[in-house]
Amino acid sequence: MLRIATYNVELTRAGPGLLLRDIRTGRDPAVEAVVSVLAALDADVLLLTGIDYDLQGRAAAGLAARAGYGHVLALRPNSGVASGLDLDGNGRLGEARDAQGYGRFAGQAGMAVLSRLPLAEPTDFSALLWADLPGALLPPDMTPEVRAVQRLSTSGHWEVPVLGPGAGLRLLAWYATPPVFDGPEDRNGRRNHDEAAFWLRLFDGTLATPPPDGAFVLLGQSNLDPLDGEGRPAALRALLGHPRLQDTAPRGTSGRQDPGQRGDAALDTALYDFGGLRVEVVLPSAGLQVQASGVLWPPETDPLAAVLAAASRHRPVWVDIVLP
Repeated sequence: MLRIATYNVELTRAGPGLLLRDIRTGRDPAVEAVVSVLAALDADVLLLTGIDYDLQGRAAAGLAARAGYGHVLALRPNSGVASGLDLDGNGRLGEARDAQGYGRFAGQAGMAVLSRLPLAEPTDFSALLWADLPGALLPPDMTPEVRAVQRLSTSGHWEVPVLGPGAGLRLLAWYATPPVFDGPEDRNGRRNHDEAAFWLRLFDGTLATPPPDGAFVLLGQSNLDPLDGEGRPAALRALLGHPRLQDTAPRGTSGRQDPGQRGDAALDTALYDFGGLRVEVVLPSAGLQVQASGVLWPPETDPLAAVLAAASRHRPVWVDIVLP
């Protein structure tokens, strides 16, 4: 049995190298809380989102070592990578909103895979231009200059082979933009939709890369709730109900309620000022045997609850699978 999980650790800092410093000191409260959460989660393969990237992957490797993982993958994300254009139209170049994905420096708030099993060479789809996605919902004010450079992925879209028992496993990982913080053109809402729709296009064979075969798990941060909050949920809902995937609807045990929302609060994976949302998913392929699943969100009386709250606004989502 393998436990596969995703978790936004919110380990971002104001500049490059600062996260590595905080991991190494052993005195940063947020880092120490995350390490404790990872021990409680006890995942075999884990996708982290919201972790700063550095060129040698030292921050991810340092956190992996603290948490007891022997294999790490951290590809360069699109966040903070200069586009060369004034994407937000404010007349100034080189700002966080002008990057391929929002970031005050190259690599801020990226992704990393931590694994107890070896990882093979990944396929990185993150250079795909947004305009090249079939059926893309491009903003109406998108200029030809922006169409020629703007990538789809805010952080990244990866396919990562896990060299495990049996037939092995592939991770399909992504970390989307929030569908807010824009104007009436709904640039972020459209992009968020299309970052989920990328997987639909991969499954239906309309991309240059063939659909995945064998066992796989689609996981990451959709940054969108299928029922509550802002955004365009059509692509996410299509993924949750896709015949190639199974949504086990992982649940937390906190017992909390959100009376003003339509969704079941037990499915939430993050708690914001306005309430909880289900913004992370772990979706095994249809043929995989699932033993159990959940959101690591215990009642407030559990000592782990305070550690989770100190670590991040997000909670880990996990699925236990049996490979054929």
